[in-house]
Amino acid sequence: MPKSQRTSFRPVDLARRHGLSAQAIRNYERDGVIPPAERTSTGYRAYGEAHMAAVGAFLALALAYGHGPAAVIMRAVLAGDLETAFATIDAGHARLIRDRETLTAVEAATDVLKKGDAPRAARPLPVGALAHRLGVTPATLRKWEQAGILVPARDRVSHQRLYSADDVRDADLAHLLRRGGYGLPHIATVLDQVRTAGSPEALAVSLTDWRARLIGRGQAMLTAAARLSDFVALDPSSGRGRT
Repeated sequence: MPKSQRTSFRPVDLARRHGLSAQAIRNYERDGVIPPAERTSTGYRAYGEAHMAAVGAFLALALAYGHGPAAVIMRAVLAGDLETAFATIDAGHARLIRDRETLTAVEAATDVLKKGDAPRAARPLPVGALAHRLGVTPATLRKWEQAGILVPARDRVSHQRLYSADDVRDADLAHLLRRGGYGLPHIATVLDQVRTAGSPEALAVSLTDWRARLIGRGQAMLTAAARLSDFVALDPSSGRGRT
């Protein structure tokens, strides 16, 4: 299309369309997350439809993956480095998968807590007694402690580990989740959620909100993919080059 027939936008036009300031648009150009503007004969910036789409793509990517990854994706696409762009997108999806797995584990733990059928220790247990109860070795419990899964107190005199009723509950949940194939980092996250919530009921409420946020992230990723595709369609030079 001849340059004279192209749609031309000022920074303020792009800004208004996306609820931003004109300075934000100039910053995006400076940071390399949208293509460089053309210049009028008087030196003013002139943006086109591809720039409008680039701003929309960047904002959608930022909502889905975060500002930093969104910038990496847009710079890579503009440089024709699709490998980096797709790897960054894949990493975001992988994080969402891990978060969903953790949520599933926490929900399983919540079900166990609600049942309340696990016997609670009447007094603090030493490491050997708890290990015997679970059918694991003391070394396993120490490894769980190193991973942040268990936080036992210490006897003032002997400095031996003492596991309270809550510690025993956490150990029971950890043992259950380990049998379910969950890794120690996931289990540590689960137990942190349990401790922070304070009760099974409070935890259940937080999990509902957590699931809603994960669904929102998934929807944001879907929108971001569409916006990025729209931009590439308007600026075919983006995405070409190093693959």
